[in-house]
Amino acid sequence: MPPTATIRDLRNRFPQVRRILELEGEVVLTESGKARYRLTPYALPPKKTPSPIDYWARLTSYQPAPMTAAQARELHEENRGDR
Repeated sequence: MPPTATIRDLRNRFPQVRRILELEGEVVLTESGKARYRLTPYALPPKKTPSPIDYWARLTSYQPAPMTAAQARELHEENRGDR
């Protein structure tokens, strides 16, 4: 069972309660002889690294769809004119 401290101990003798918390990792706070709260040290959430950017996919998403072979022939014929 984790060590206990009273609410009064938390208010009046916080350095000792903090030392117990650092050593044990958890302190149960009691109020009127009954366990009421659990005090644990705060841990920062792990830092999320952003996913790498796929620049090639982003570039190709901005490009128009390529012409088909039939469209290319039609454009070539249209640009040839009356020859």
